[in-house]
This record gives sequence, structure tokens and C-alpha cells, in this order.
Amino acid sequence: MPECRHHEIRAPCAAAVRMSAVVHVVEPTLVSEAGHCSTVVQGLVGAGPGLNFQLWVGSGAVIPTLEATGVSINRHFRRRLRKWQGFLLYRRLLRRPGAIVVPTAGRFDLAALHYAASGLIPPNKVYLYFHHLRLSPAKTTALRRLAQAQPRVTLLGTTDYIVERLRNLGFANTQVVLPLPVAEPVEGPTAPFRHVLVAGAARPDKGFGQIVDLIEHLAAIGATLPIAVQVSGDHYDRHDPRTADDLRRLRAIRYPGLRLLSETLRRDEYAALFRGAIALQPYDREEYADKISGITLDAFTAPAPIVTLSQTWMARMAERFDAGVATPDARAETLLCALNQIAAEYARYRDNARLAGQHLRAQHTWAPVVASLTKAPG
Repeated sequence: MPECRHHEIRAPCAAAVRMSAVVHVVEPTLVSEAGHCSTVVQGLVGAGPGLNFQLWVGSGAVIPTLEATGVSINRHFRRRLRKWQGFLLYRRLLRRPGAIVVPTAGRFDLAALHYAASGLIPPNKVYLYFHHLRLSPAKTTALRRLAQAQPRVTLLGTTDYIVERLRNLGFANTQVVLPLPVAEPVEGPTAPFRHVLVAGAARPDKGFGQIVDLIEHLAAIGATLPIAVQVSGDHYDRHDPRTADDLRRLRAIRYPGLRLLSETLRRDEYAALFRGAIALQPYDREEYADKISGITLDAFTAPAPIVTLSQTWMARMAERFDAGVATPDARAETLLCALNQIAAEYARYRDNARLAGQHLRAQHTWAPVVASLTKAPG
């Protein structure tokens, strides 16, 4: 992956951070500690200990790790009303002191902020973080107009590809930030191979059907490879019909090495799953060609190597650091071959995953964002 080319901004020392600097973090889908959304918010909060974070999250959010940091938590959003509530909240916050950060933003957030502002949004006031960017002709036209109307908003992206597209649309204040887990890599004795891990939400774009095919194959050949599979749904614990069918198929398989994880885990419990693991990620090529995976970042932090499909962002990371294997397809036999290859040389792949995590952490941090958040309008 090409290096980020934005100008380096050094983070201020703790004594220089204005203790009164308010940062409103607006994340309607943050309802638990499961998933990538929680990782992003925890990473931002952990990077700005001198900032006064005000979190605006789902109405029933259960987020003990964030609560333990002492940040202010406003359980505000109801799922069916979240867009209307978002517009009204943006209108209020734009008129209050402090910055507004939307950790998982989309075109709606940019448009809502524009119309809620009724004028030019000042510098260092609004930060929108884009994790993927799909552009139709209509969306391209709309975003170009918004870039002309609000040239001072700051747009963040997870990859150089996203940032380049945002700049081409007319947004000048852009930079790359990788949403790395807040935890530092584990030091001390390294873990030997323990199991294959399928982490995160069960969805078609994450190859859940192919995972079930693999486990059926393992059972059919009498394999003993241990495999742990998280089977949680989306932010609201729902499964689409296709995944629900695959989940029923999975529960019917009699494979002694299978461990299903259906309960929401605490962040430390989730992180522990990666110790001694191979993270299996047969994600959709088109969806993840230039979209990052938080699971990969969690794996490299652990550290744990990965198995993924070629021609994806994860594959480029695995190949760049020799921290995993990228397969040409997601057939059960192909995935099993890659898993066996890593298990046979687990120590080497695991150590390379550690180096990958260290390199990415050094290159992509929240520091430039935190530095500008301290300058938010009072």
C-alpha cells in the first residue's frame, strides 16, 4: 500500500492540550463493544487523553470499556429515527463550542451537516471519517457540490485510494488514518498455533457461506483442525436471510473442532481470541479491493497471520509483510491448503504479523487529527 503523503503534523505534548477542548463524537451505530465501530472510537479516545470527549451513541449502548475511560456518554439514537435525530443533533452541535467527529461517515452526514449549518462551517470544526466510498454519477455530482459549499470540513479516509478520490471531488483537507486497535501489541512469550479464527459479524460479503463450506469439508474428511467462529449479526444483531440459512447449516454440522461464539465479547475477550490464531478472511474481492479490514488490523496487533483472497486490501497487507497467504479462490480445499501452510510455519508468519502491526502503527496514527482537534472553535 503506498505511503500516506499528507504533511506530518506533530501531536502536542499532554501539557499543551487544552483540557477544555470539547470533541463531540457522533456514532449512531455504536451499541456494543463488538465490531469495528467500537475499535475506531476507542482508538480516537485513547489518542486524545487531554480532550473532553462527548459521545453520542445508540440509545441502548453497552460499552463498559469506553465508560471506564471517564468520557461523557449520551445514549441518544434510536435505529429507525437516527437520520432525523442526526440532523437535529448536528444543528445543535454546530452552534456549540468544540469539534464534531463522525467516526463512520457517509454522504448523508456531509449533506446533513451542510444543511444544518446554514452557512460556511469553520476550519477544525467538522471531521468525517470515510471507511469506504462508492461513487455513482449522482453521488459524484452531489459530493462535488458539497465540496464547493463546505471547503473547510476535514475528511479522513482509511486508505490512500479513498483520500485521493475525495481530493479529486474537491475536498482539500483530507488525510489517511488507519483505525488501529487501541491496545498495543502483546509483548513477552509468543503464542504457538492454537486455532483458526473467523472473527467479526457473519455476513455474505465476509464469505460466511464459504466458511460453512470449509467446516463441512473438515467434518467430511475427519480433520482435527480447531476453528472458532463468531456468529454475531450486524450492529443490531440481525442476520440477512442468506446468512441465516448458512447459520442453520453451520449449526447442523457435527465437527468436534468447531467452537461457535454467539455472545457479545468484551474487548479483552475478543483480543484474546487472536493469540495463537490464524485469522481466516475470505472476503468479497469487489467489496474489499480498496476497503480496509479491522479484523486484519486486530490480527496484526495480536499478532496473528491471516488467510484471505487475492486482489484485496488484506491480500496486499499479507503479501507486503509476508504475514499471511492470499488464495486465488475461496473453495474449501484451497482455504485448507493455505491454513495448513501457515500452521506448518506458524512462528515465522506470526512474527511477520507483529512487524506488520508495528509498521502500520508507526505510519498511521490519530496524532495529526488530535493536534487539530485542540484548535476547534470555542
